[in-house]
Order: sequence, then structure tokens, then C-alpha cells
Amino acid sequence: MKRKVAILGATGAVGQRFIQLLQDHPWFQIEVLAASERSAGKKYRDACPWLMETELPKKIADMPVVNADVASVEQAGAVDLVFSSLPGDLAFPVEEQFGALYPVFSKASAHRMDKDVPLIIPEINPDHINMVKVQQNLRGWKGFITTDPNCSTIQLAITLKPLMQFGLKQVMVSTMQALSGAGYPGVASLDIIDNVIPFISGEEEKMETEALKILGKYNSGNVQNADFQLSASCNRVNVTDGHLESVFVKLEQNPTMEEIEEAFIKFQGEPQRLKLPSAPVNPIVVRHEKNRPQPRFDRDIGNGMSVIVGRIRKDPIMTFKYMCLGHNTLRGAAGGGILSAELYVSKGMA
Repeated sequence: MKRKVAILGATGAVGQRFIQLLQDHPWFQIEVLAASERSAGKKYRDACPWLMETELPKKIADMPVVNADVASVEQAGAVDLVFSSLPGDLAFPVEEQFGALYPVFSKASAHRMDKDVPLIIPEINPDHINMVKVQQNLRGWKGFITTDPNCSTIQLAITLKPLMQFGLKQVMVSTMQALSGAGYPGVASLDIIDNVIPFISGEEEKMETEALKILGKYNSGNVQNADFQLSASCNRVNVTDGHLESVFVKLEQNPTMEEIEEAFIKFQGEPQRLKLPSAPVNPIVVRHEKNRPQPRFDRDIGNGMSVIVGRIRKDPIMTFKYMCLGHNTLRGAAGGGILSAELYVSKGMA
């Protein structure tokens, strides 16, 4: 039997990506679509413009949108778990209401840094999912909240994990982030055409803190943050999908470029071992062309769930440097959330 799911924030760009990816999913079935009071009471096709590349499924188009509260969702249908793509300012109280009763898989930033809330990238820290047991005991909840990181953090952290064997000391990253990361309608056209915007509110702080929690050690219900320094500079560029990052890394050891490349290529995690439905065969794909990765050509590799690394080279100040690319609304948003849910289900926790 497929697990029935509710999507909170279903009319937004990430909510639509959840809908797209959950069509014909072998484990999950969309039961309830929820959004703000402005959309509640309308059929889905009338509540929002459909932004995805594929056609809006007729069954989804005809579904009613309900208000994003527990009573409305429960009246609309029986659900087993909840995907949340609510805006951060709305997510905090709403996710807690649902978390008391259901497993909540959140893409919002509201609870990411709570001490009893896991911040999950399934290939990196699958053991952190056990934190929800601590959360349930502390809060007296039947359900739980688990979170996925910021989109730019996800691709960076995936590439840093295999480098930790060489002793990670310092990381500097400069991002070139796609327009879809700003949601819909996003950045005004007159601000971004013929331009780069060298500021994304809150983004640098998220990257500098979330990665340390994700790559930290889980012990007795707590996460001890990873012990390295990370500095981020974030920019919005005129690309539809796909965040490109320039990464500089200082290591304790001095591996060869061949050893670093081998670490990237051989990296796999729990999703690959369990063969989870949304898991890419290769979490990291290395390109050898001098001018790759590029968003237009490489963002959909691994169904948009792989992180693409290229231009691996020595650095005169740091140990080495590279470029990495991730699809920000697939691996970085809805796809990552679905993969997290698959991990919890495979462990019998959702």
C-alpha cells in the first residue's frame, strides 16, 4: 500500500515540483493539497499558474486546495505523512501543529537549526534521523519534524563529505544561484536582465551554519558540529535552474588530484545501498571538460539528483579548488525531500 501524503504550500514552485515528482511514485500517493487561505476552496488549476515543464495531471488539476491546518487536512483525507514547502515565516507554527501528529518532511528553514530536529542529506548523515526519537520524547509528539537543508548547502555538503577523509580545515565558496531559487514570481526582470545581484538575504548565513550541522557527528541524541571553517559569498544570476558554486578547500593532508577525483567518483551513501527510488546511482558525477559543469547542459544528470563536479585543480593558497553544480529545485528542494522520506520509510520510521 502506498503511503498517502499531504503537501503544504502546494501552490508554490517547490510544492509544484513535489506534485510533479510524486506522480507514479512507487511508495507515495498525493492525497491532500494545502496552501494559504487565499487558495483554499479553489480547484488546484484555479489556485495557481502551473510552472513545471510537464503537463499538470488532470487528477491534480481537479483536486480541491484546503487550508494548511490540521483540521482542514484531516477533513480532506487520511494521510500518513506530510511534505512542507511553506514559506519560512509561516512554517514554524504550522509544522509544529502537524509534527505533533504526523511525520513532517520540511523544506522550510524555520526548524533547521533546532537542536532536536534533524537536518538531513540522506547520503551524508542517515544516522541523524534517530534524532526524531529524542524530539518525540522531549515534545510528547506522535509525529516529528525533519528538515532538508538550503539548496545551495546541499550540493556543497555532498561534495565535502568524501573530502573529510583528508582532514577538512577551511572552505570558501562563491555561489552563482539560479532564479528559481527565489521562488515564483522571484526576482524582477529589470533587476536581473544584464545583471548579477551579489546578495541573497540569509543565504550566506545558512550555508555557513547548516553545513557544519549536517557534517557533524551524532552521539546520544545530539549533533556535534563539524570542526572546520566555512565562508560563503552568494550571488543571483540570470539562469533558470541550477546553482553553480566555486569551491576552495584547505585540507590537513595533501592528496593528489587523482586521489581527490577518485574520492568524488567512488562516493556513495545509504540511499544507493538501499536502492531508494529517488536515489541517483552516482551522487557525485565528475566532468573532465575544461568548461564544465554548466547549468544548461549538466543540471539534469541523474534525473537532477546528482551533483556535478568539474575543474578540479590545485590552488596556490588553499589545497585545491573545483566547481560544483546542483539542480536547486530537484536535489536542492522537492527531490531531496522525497529522498529523505524514502530513507525514513525504509528504516520503518514513517
